[in-house]
Amino acid sequence: MQESRLFKIVYHLLDKGCSTASELSRMLEVSSRTIYRDLDALSAAGIPVYAEAGRNGGIRLMKDFVLDKTILSEQEKQDILSALQNLSIASSDHVQDTLGKLSALFKLPAQDWYEIDFSRWGAHTHDQDKFELLKLAVLRHTAVKILYINAHGGRDERTVWPLKLLYKSKEWYLKAFCTKKQDFRLFKLNRILQYALSEESFSPMLFPESEMPDENDVFIRLHFTKEAACRAYDEFEEAQIEHLENGDIIACAFMPTDAWLTGYLLSFGPQVEILEPDFLREELAAQAKEIYRKYSG
Repeated sequence: MQESRLFKIVYHLLDKGCSTASELSRMLEVSSRTIYRDLDALSAAGIPVYAEAGRNGGIRLMKDFVLDKTILSEQEKQDILSALQNLSIASSDHVQDTLGKLSALFKLPAQDWYEIDFSRWGAHTHDQDKFELLKLAVLRHTAVKILYINAHGGRDERTVWPLKLLYKSKEWYLKAFCTKKQDFRLFKLNRILQYALSEESFSPMLFPESEMPDENDVFIRLHFTKEAACRAYDEFEEAQIEHLENGDIIACAFMPTDAWLTGYLLSFGPQVEILEPDFLREELAAQAKEIYRKYSG
């Protein structure tokens, strides 16, 4: 207990620069007399801590004192802080505490140069709670009962064994083993409507990684007008794009021909033309005719 308290005193002094015995006693919930005994113990251990009397006095560490004794280079220290920042995005407050302590130990600021928010607009609490519960289930190997919207729009109650959270192409997915299907499945987080931890636990396992291209992937070639060209970069890389003289672009890639793709292409209206394959042109034309029939009165 005392060892933990001694480190907290050093962290606090490294972070704040100066403190008082009364401030430290309140923070650590011990008496001032205990604090002074701790300071004696630190001094005996070779930590250059000292106290100054007077109006601007207080308890301080010797200037430029650093605990790590240059074991790590400046770049390595910054890499560690950056890695902790990455971890803090998907973790709870204890990681932030560790980040603050190491920042003080290294005498380096943890540069807050980016921000990631898992939640959709207007759904912060619900999405964050869902992410935290699934993360907990993955780490503890605990089954989760979910209510899921399947590809056909139906609602399925499933019990799944969460294995990993995956972020791919602007969407979060759960890699899991589905006890209903007795197979591995990918679940889109936005389609998980209800979720609850189960009392069932499972043994750790690996999610099988496909080594072959998806058999549903086909080569598509699309012509985007210049007004819609910027949106094409949401799905296509620069190497997949050909720029035309009038500002239009041609985008080519292998993609799965599913409901998402047709919905994505319909969202462009007349600003995209499918050059190939022909069957996708016909499918989109049929859907466009159905939309026209529905709204034409």
